Amino acid sequence: MLNLTVARTGRSAIDAATQNSFERICTSSTIALARWLAGEGPEVAHAANKETWIFYGELAAHRAVSLNVLIMRCLYWRDAVAEVLQQSAARLDVSSEALSQALNILQLSLEFGLTRMSKSFDTERGRTEDELAFMATHHELTGLPNRTLILDRVEQMLARCSRSHTQVAALLVDIDNVKTVTDTLGHAAGDQILQAVAARLDGVVRGSDALGCLGGSEFVVICEELSLEAGPELTAERLLEVLKPSFKLGAGGETRFTMSASIGIAVGERTSAEELLRDADIAMCQAKWDGKNRYVVFEPGMQDEVQSRMELEMDLRDALPNDKFFLVYQPTFNLRDMSATGVEALIRWKHPTRDIIQPNDFIPLLEATGLIIEVGAWVLKEACCQGAIWREAGHPIGMAVNVSARQLDTDEFVTDVRNALSESGLDAGALTLEITETTLMCNVAETSRRLTAIRELGVRIAIDDFGTGYSSLAHLQQFPVDALKIDRSFISRLTESSEGETLIHTLVQLGKSLSIETLAEGIEQQQELSLLQAEECDSGQGFLYARPMDAVAAETFLQTWASGAAPALAHAPQRSGRHAVTRWGA
Repeated sequence: MLNLTVARTGRSAIDAATQNSFERICTSSTIALARWLAGEGPEVAHAANKETWIFYGELAAHRAVSLNVLIMRCLYWRDAVAEVLQQSAARLDVSSEALSQALNILQLSLEFGLTRMSKSFDTERGRTEDELAFMATHHELTGLPNRTLILDRVEQMLARCSRSHTQVAALLVDIDNVKTVTDTLGHAAGDQILQAVAARLDGVVRGSDALGCLGGSEFVVICEELSLEAGPELTAERLLEVLKPSFKLGAGGETRFTMSASIGIAVGERTSAEELLRDADIAMCQAKWDGKNRYVVFEPGMQDEVQSRMELEMDLRDALPNDKFFLVYQPTFNLRDMSATGVEALIRWKHPTRDIIQPNDFIPLLEATGLIIEVGAWVLKEACCQGAIWREAGHPIGMAVNVSARQLDTDEFVTDVRNALSESGLDAGALTLEITETTLMCNVAETSRRLTAIRELGVRIAIDDFGTGYSSLAHLQQFPVDALKIDRSFISRLTESSEGETLIHTLVQLGKSLSIETLAEGIEQQQELSLLQAEECDSGQGFLYARPMDAVAAETFLQTWASGAAPALAHAPQRSGRHAVTRWGA
């Protein structure tokens, strides 16, 4: 679309910056129109077009082109889109009525844009030169220096540091979950969060440093005269710490969100400001992939790793359509009689050149790109179908499926669960959805409401990696929870010290007091199993029993275990000051 529009404009005597603004207007307008045509409605398209109006304002503020030239460019865009729509309709055999409707929407979109553009130019005519200069160098929403002004300041800092032989550092701060707020409460709430984040960051940045907003959810802090020992790292820690308290949204502050950030740090001399920010951006991407809510310092060679990740992301987009994902299943057991009670479905990716890729290497990419929504729905449906097959074959087991924070962002997930159960025929009580503590705390009120709706279907809810997040007992009681999965990090401490046993005892007793099942994950040693049985932990899973396996191997395992041919476990010892160690029996 962009190429067609540019081709229609011919060769115009405008500078590169103005041409870039035209191209950004074309791109954002096309995206907004596509969302309207896809059925999201004019309101969504109107919100999506906000970026286009900012570009109009910038062009008017800089007096880069006349209103007439800008109108002509919009008409060129309209004609290019119409041409693509007509060609697509012919190729796809779309009805004339549908094509006519699409062209009408295109015309309405153009008219909305022209109206807004004219208002932008009228507004700019009444501004003073100082106001125009401020607008050109500051972010409209937060009032912070924008990319143009930040780059100028960084160039000045680099020059000073070169003369004085001191260091300069750029900290690129990307807010991890602004999209969650926008998707849940709308664009106005997203803007409110960004303004609140800007105020908090500004409160901890030193007076000698510079804070700016690069657009979207990206902020930058520029520091100079740093000490050689952990200067930028301490700054990054302050920035992360100031974001920890929850943000209150709405007129009465009735909605709370917990925000986090991924920070990339680039330190030292560079040939240009762009190069310093580029390296900070690379480090920020690494922080995202490492799990978010952290900082990473740029290192040589990191750019190659980022390039590799980008290539992996491109391959990831083709994985689901090309059936490259598959599930493996790890059994869970009742620790009292060692009967198999269920399996946990785990995703794997068969890459065309890298063989089998483990979830830790691609799940963060799925979440970052939003593909987790589609892939998560596929996992849910596939697991439910397999669970129904096994239950019909006489294996009375449950099926557990992991759920990401992005899936719980919208009410659509409740529909996904309902559809998966309906299409597979799996009994709702046989499905358990596993959600981490961190996911629960992203938006307590909305998450609780959606989980309650899912619980009403008859589905069980488990908190995964329990003990590693930030939930309190009060928070725990807000959610319809059926099971607590005790994290492997606690299980591994069982045999290391008495404190490990005390901690497990506390977690198991918490479950009992709330009438919630406790399940220990990551059991790898016989002694760990014995101690868990002595504490009367309900269930467990781990390599001590079985590693994740494909559906055929899992069914064989279940048949063998049920027939009694698998190794039997000796009775668990009674709890006492010291615990006996049981072994696998014949």
